[in-house]
Amino acid sequence: MAWTFRCSQTTSPGLRNTSPCRTTSYRSCPTTSCRASAACGPSTCTTTSSPPRLSVAPQFLPRSLRVADLAANQVMEIFPLTFGEKPALRSVYLHNNQLNNAGLPPDAFRGSEAIATLSLSSNRLSYLPPSLPPSLERLHLQNNLISKVPRGALSRQTQLRELYLQHNQLTDNGLDATTFSKLHSLEYLDLSHNQLATVPAGLPRTLAVLHLGRNRIRRVEAARLRGVRRLRYLLLQHNELGSSGLPAGALRPLRGLHTLHLYGNGLDRVPLALPRRLHALVLPHNHVAALGARDLTSTPGLAELNLAYNRLASARVHRRAFRRLRSLRSLDLAGNQLTRLPTGLPTGLRALRLQRNQLRVLEPEPLASLDQLRELSLAHNRLRVGDIGPGTWHELQALQVRDRLVSHAVPTPLPPAKFFPTPSPCPH
Repeated sequence: MAWTFRCSQTTSPGLRNTSPCRTTSYRSCPTTSCRASAACGPSTCTTTSSPPRLSVAPQFLPRSLRVADLAANQVMEIFPLTFGEKPALRSVYLHNNQLNNAGLPPDAFRGSEAIATLSLSSNRLSYLPPSLPPSLERLHLQNNLISKVPRGALSRQTQLRELYLQHNQLTDNGLDATTFSKLHSLEYLDLSHNQLATVPAGLPRTLAVLHLGRNRIRRVEAARLRGVRRLRYLLLQHNELGSSGLPAGALRPLRGLHTLHLYGNGLDRVPLALPRRLHALVLPHNHVAALGARDLTSTPGLAELNLAYNRLASARVHRRAFRRLRSLRSLDLAGNQLTRLPTGLPTGLRALRLQRNQLRVLEPEPLASLDQLRELSLAHNRLRVGDIGPGTWHELQALQVRDRLVSHAVPTPLPPAKFFPTPSPCPH
C-alpha cells in the first residue's frame, strides 16, 4: 500500500488540493481519524491535525509513504523518522516553513534513497544541508539565508538535474572549485539574486542554463567557462561588468550558446568575439553609444538583437554594422538617440522597433528590401505626416500596421519549459 501525507496550506506542484494534514492510501478503504503526531496504522487512510499549521513535523509516518507535503506551515523541526527509512518516498515539500539548519537533523533522509524532488525553499537555512539524498533530481533552496555550501555537501548527488539557489546570501567565499563539480547530470543552475563577484569555478559540463543575474559580478573569465561547452543560456543581467568586465573572447568557449542576457551592466560597447552560433543577444539598458562595421561580425547566426535603451546616435551606427546578420529576424533599437533609420538592414527582418527615438524623417530607401517586415514600431518620435517620404510603405507588403504604428512585442527566447517547474517572468 502506497501513502501520501499532506499537511499543507498550499498545493505543491503535481498535488491536488486537500484539507490540512492528510495521509491517504492509494487503495480505497474506510477512513479513520487519528492525531497527526501519532504513527498511523496501515488500516488508517486519513490523519487530521489540530491546529492547522504545524510547528513540529510528525515523528513517524508510514514506511510506504511516496509523497510528503508539509508546505506553508510553521515547521521548525524534523525528526529522523519523519522522512527517514521510507524506501518508496519520491517527493518531499517543505517550502514556506521556518526551518533552520538545527531543525533538520543529519539523518533526516537516511534510508530514503528514492527521493527525486526536495523543496526547502523559503525557510531559514544558513548553509546547504549535508547528507541530502543522493537520488535527488530537483532541489529547491531558493529564498533562504544560505551563505555557504559546505565542501562535499553536493558530492553524492550525481543525478541532480535542477538546482535552485536564487535569493540567498552566497558570496565567492561560500563556494569553491568542488562545489558543483560532482553534479554530473546538472542542466539548470540558478544562482541569481546573490552576492557573487565572479562566475563560480568547477561548473559541470552538462550545464545547459546558468542564471547569474542580479549578483555583483565584475569580470567574466574564459577559464571558468571552458568546461561548460554545452551551455545554451547564460543570464548575466544586472551585474557590474562595466567597460572591461567582459573581455573579447571571454565567451568563446561556449560554442553552443543560444541566448546571452546582459541587461543593465553598464557596457559601453557590444562585446567582441562572441560565440558564432549565438541566436539571441539581449543588451538593453546599457551605455552602448556606437556600432562599428565589425562589432557584430562574429555572430552571423544572430536572429534576435536587442539594443534598446542605450545611447546609440545615427552618426555612430556604421552603414555596414548589420551586413553579416543575414539570419536576423528581430531588431530592437527603441529608446536610443537615432534621428534616421539605420541603413543596410538585413532583408529577412520581421520586427523592427524604433519607438522612443528622435526620428525626424522616414525615407523609403532603408526599408526598400524589407519585404518580410511584419512589425514596425515608430511611436514617440518626432515624425510628422510631411516627414514620411513618398513610396515609403510601397515595399512593405507584409507589414501589419496598428494604432500609432505600434505592434505587439515579440518575447525574448527563454530556456525550454522543462527547466521551469513553476512559471517565472522573463529575467530582467
